[in-house]
Amino acid sequence: MALTLYHAEPVANSLKCLAALHEKGLPFTSRYVDLHRFEQHEPWFVALNPDGQVPVLDHDGVIITQTTVINEYLDDAFSEGTQLRPADALGKARVRAWNKFIDEHVMNHVSMHGWHRMVGVIARSIQGEEFEKLMERIPLKEQRDKWRTARSGFNQQDLDEAERKITVAVARVEAQLAKSPWIAGDAFSSADINFFSHCGMMVARMFPHIGTLANCPRVLDWVERVKARPGMAAALKAEDRTDPRLRTFTGHAK
Repeated sequence: MALTLYHAEPVANSLKCLAALHEKGLPFTSRYVDLHRFEQHEPWFVALNPDGQVPVLDHDGVIITQTTVINEYLDDAFSEGTQLRPADALGKARVRAWNKFIDEHVMNHVSMHGWHRMVGVIARSIQGEEFEKLMERIPLKEQRDKWRTARSGFNQQDLDEAERKITVAVARVEAQLAKSPWIAGDAFSSADINFFSHCGMMVARMFPHIGTLANCPRVLDWVERVKARPGMAAALKAEDRTDPRLRTFTGHAK
């Protein structure tokens, strides 16, 4: 059995799969993909994932993409370590429902602010002709559009609406944590990994008026409990070449 994870810095989608592998205690080869150098659009990587996006899991030559799918696959394929979903049907349904909510109603809104504040810095530092050449290598039109928008800046109305939805999501998790110690119930699950990877450490830094003790004390306590888990702690130590100008946002100041 050989597992290789192609990933970037331990934040967002890459952290989501790094954490799952470490939580399950699975041995794997870490292959860092340098997004700052657009390595995800190199021919060798696009041959692995035609969408040109990390992370990618290679299990004995079988390629798995999409973070929630990767983490479900790891749970189905390996019984080792932490099970990321409960054994019972209702427990599985609750985890899936939370993951669906996070994937569809949280991730993209946090991502928009991340791209506006962080990727925009990188995009504006690239000269016009070079920038267009880099855009030609990006397989997905949606990603090309996103890079161009980051370069010019996102619409303030869209940013405000994304922030409103993030506020709603944090409030929803805060309410759930009043009922159970973890997001999907009594046991730590992939839903905790998912929300932490996209919101956990960034919400207090990117949205300090949302991530306060007054607004979400249970969420902030939960963040500390997730960070203290050996699997997550190991994942957070993965290779990180984040531009120093951006580390205040990601929470990975080294």
